Amino acid sequence: MSDGCCGTTTSLEATSLQVEQPAIEAGALPVVVIGAGPAGLAAAAHLAERGLDFLVLEAGAQAGASVAQWGHVRVFSPWKYNIDATARRLLEAGGWSAPDPEWLPTGAELIDDYLAPLAKLFADKVRLGARVSAISRLGYDRVRTGGREHAPFLIRLDDGTELRARAVIDASGSYTSPNVLGAGGLPAHGENEVVVDHALPDVFGADRDRYEGKHVLVVGAGHSAATTLLALAQLENTPITWAIRAGNATRTYGGGAADALPARGALGTRLRAHVDSGRIRLLTGFFTHRVNATGQGVEVVSRDPSGHEQAVTVDQIVSATGYRPDHSIASELRLDLDPVLGSTRALAPLIDPNQHSCGTVPAHGVDELAHPEPGYYAVGVKSYGRAPTFLMATGYEQVRSVVAALAGDWDAARDVQLDLPETGVCSSNLAEAQEQRVGLATGISGGLLSTPLPLATVGATTGTGGCCG
Repeated sequence: MSDGCCGTTTSLEATSLQVEQPAIEAGALPVVVIGAGPAGLAAAAHLAERGLDFLVLEAGAQAGASVAQWGHVRVFSPWKYNIDATARRLLEAGGWSAPDPEWLPTGAELIDDYLAPLAKLFADKVRLGARVSAISRLGYDRVRTGGREHAPFLIRLDDGTELRARAVIDASGSYTSPNVLGAGGLPAHGENEVVVDHALPDVFGADRDRYEGKHVLVVGAGHSAATTLLALAQLENTPITWAIRAGNATRTYGGGAADALPARGALGTRLRAHVDSGRIRLLTGFFTHRVNATGQGVEVVSRDPSGHEQAVTVDQIVSATGYRPDHSIASELRLDLDPVLGSTRALAPLIDPNQHSCGTVPAHGVDELAHPEPGYYAVGVKSYGRAPTFLMATGYEQVRSVVAALAGDWDAARDVQLDLPETGVCSSNLAEAQEQRVGLATGISGGLLSTPLPLATVGATTGTGGCCG
């Protein structure tokens, strides 16, 4: 019968589907994990330890494919915060030795020394080059309800392959969906007609020729912007302009020597010195509105809320304006998203960047990550929506809780605990000590010298969607 507004959907149809469900046995299907980054592989480790069947789908050609895009950059947090406890147990059982717990790894080191060995441990349970294009319930669109919770998930890949799953853990991150250059959340006029690079280019390696000797504009006030600025500042004859919407850069400068993640504090200290010396020109109250290609370069025009305009003409633009989650693959699932952040509605007040830094986010798990669609969970950077307050350690606790719930161990699922480094409680010299070990001079305690130690955020995909590493 018709499913239209006037027709009647027969009870026979609904009953037929429900009768067929036991033959499908959704509970016997694997849990599908989307993304083989830090959070996704941690989820795999917890599933393996609990004896739950699983399959990891990674769109890229390697584990940590998004991390590889910024492999030249060091994260803020040392190894002791970057290795999931269950993953460590599984790796060590196979003879793996953990890196120095106090070392700040680069993205490449994160892959080579942790993610790649972990993925190898799971062998064919990790499928590379498998990009998910859509998730639904078998036989159910978003509207249909009766028997929905018993239907398996249907995961469709770009190549047309369809897989079934008992549950989905979406750890796909947000690295591939950066925010636009325009200040109001909309693309600036002309933005799509010029080349705009995204944060953390490899200015000492593959991208050096694009920037050296060019006037570069960096837009954004986060740690990815700061990292990019510090790297550019070491290129000779490279004028740098930094544009932010705020009236000053205090938020970007951060806690300085009082930061509990010393590398994060050093980043702000060095950036402030460059601005104070004039090496980096700072434009405040800059609301990117229009981008025009001219014979002299690219003109970037700001129009603030009062209508006042200011402009700068540059050769290259780096947009470090953050990332946003793309929930389009789950458009046929029932999601309860916060209208501001795009996280779950329950999680939003706990991670609101207007109230929290990375280290002040309270412990949270399956209850805060649950949607009205039973069995679907977004974890890691993607779970945070537009909030730039993510640490890998947070993602590891998320997946531990979610997997415990999928295993039926609700006591463990709800016993969420998190020990994070807060800003302003430590004055360790870790970052400076490490730079001496690797032979880099950055002048944390003196003048700003030669090559910096590039430092970045880690969004457990991905990428750089988080503020803290």
